[in-house]
Amino acid sequence: MGMAQPKNDQEFLTYRDYLHCSPDKRLEIIYGTVYDMTPAPSPRHQEMLGAVFLQIAQTLEDSSCRVLPAPVDVLLPRGLEADEETDTVVQPDLVIVCDPDKIREKNIRGAPEWIIEIVSPSTAGHDQIRKRELYEKSGVSEYWIVHPTDGLVMVYRLQDNAYGKPEVMELKDTTRCLALPGVAVDWDRVMRRLREDGN
Repeated sequence: MGMAQPKNDQEFLTYRDYLHCSPDKRLEIIYGTVYDMTPAPSPRHQEMLGAVFLQIAQTLEDSSCRVLPAPVDVLLPRGLEADEETDTVVQPDLVIVCDPDKIREKNIRGAPEWIIEIVSPSTAGHDQIRKRELYEKSGVSEYWIVHPTDGLVMVYRLQDNAYGKPEVMELKDTTRCLALPGVAVDWDRVMRRLREDGN
């Protein structure tokens, strides 16, 4: 099965079912439909994730915001339902949360301020269509989709509860996060790190 494909048995699943799934499988559930995210991402994907994480973590060191790399479960409930009844749980590549009440012992509950997904060819549709709609509906202020292969980042910013058209930039110079003033990613540093590794 390719990455980010819905599993064939289209039963309706919740976080309760998710907790009983095999730990060696990487799954996401969006509105009750389960998506298989195995196999694990490539070393280059993880290297880029690490470089971006490091920059953001250093900038946020003295703030109340936290940056968490995958895998961390993010529950996006539709309302006040209990965790076990929540029908959406995702594992974004990077989650930036500024409300400490959302960070729980086992998961994050509620929309983070900022989410970054680094796509591989097999997850591009999942990240750009399903997850974009989900994050928009859930109220994620800023959503970045990084395309390492194409050398692009697509930045979606929530205005009047909608994302509108993304700002598309090359992975060079600096991209600022408007949801968190003072935070930016220097792509030249990220790409230099990747080139040094010879990938």
